[in-house]
Amino acid sequence: MMQWRKLGVVFSPPGNVPWMASHATTPTPLDLGDGKLRIYFSARDVQNVSRVGFVDVDASNPRHILRVSAKPCLDVGIAGGFDDSGALCTRVLRLNDGRLLMYYVGFELCTRVRYRLLTGAAISEDGGETFIRAKPTAILERSASELYFRCAAFVLNENDIFRMWYVAGNSWLTLSDKPVPVYELRYMESDNGIDWPAEGTTVMRFGEDEHGLGRPWVIHENGRYKLHYSIRKISQEGYRLGYAESDDGKNWLRMDDQLGLTTSIGDWDSEEIMYSAVIDAHGKTYAFYNGNNFGEHGFGVAVLDQT
Repeated sequence: MMQWRKLGVVFSPPGNVPWMASHATTPTPLDLGDGKLRIYFSARDVQNVSRVGFVDVDASNPRHILRVSAKPCLDVGIAGGFDDSGALCTRVLRLNDGRLLMYYVGFELCTRVRYRLLTGAAISEDGGETFIRAKPTAILERSASELYFRCAAFVLNENDIFRMWYVAGNSWLTLSDKPVPVYELRYMESDNGIDWPAEGTTVMRFGEDEHGLGRPWVIHENGRYKLHYSIRKISQEGYRLGYAESDDGKNWLRMDDQLGLTTSIGDWDSEEIMYSAVIDAHGKTYAFYNGNNFGEHGFGVAVLDQT
């Protein structure tokens, strides 16, 4: 059993910045290599439209904020685009040429379904200060078996092959008179990180009491793949976190009961815990994550004390 020690909230929007009026969703850490971590996140304006910004923190004390981005590093897309109603960062990858590649969820409001979530890519040539879209359309466009959701991408570049774990689904379920998405985890590969197959291979299906497995985050160390993800249950409101291990990144053994990171009583993460991202820095292992209401109170951090 892992033993995580929660350190508290790292960042919550002050509420007086128009593009950052509330929330700090899907914290996405990047090691800047100079004793700092940059945590990308998505904040909402008063219309609930999300844009990507970041905070820089001290790698030895991740609650010590060194800098907050003054403006979004990635704004919403063009009107009518797949990302015209919001952009949520899920992965920033350092390429061999030094540029940064961001994978993000494009949020598109719909009429006969609540929304559609597809994946976009953006490139930074200034160290992650700003990102320019690789193309105006989604890099994971909808397909027959992945009609509504092709999103939450996590990518590793191994031996010049880009390996992606992501969320996919094409149906909805009604719970408490509200339609909720149904989705599983899938996997696929690319030669360049931008062009991907029309659909992937299922690597983890949700269980009998579940309707969604989301925001995968994969670590490859000591010949073993370790997967952190989020779980949505039918019988329980609010996300929980899951954990699995694999020898090849495709065949996963669920070990949810070994994670040891869950909700707290009477705190900002008392009702749900979700969207974790794990990184080693300054000799420690940190998990950045969201709590109640999709990051309404910002994002927090926990440190791994032992396994």
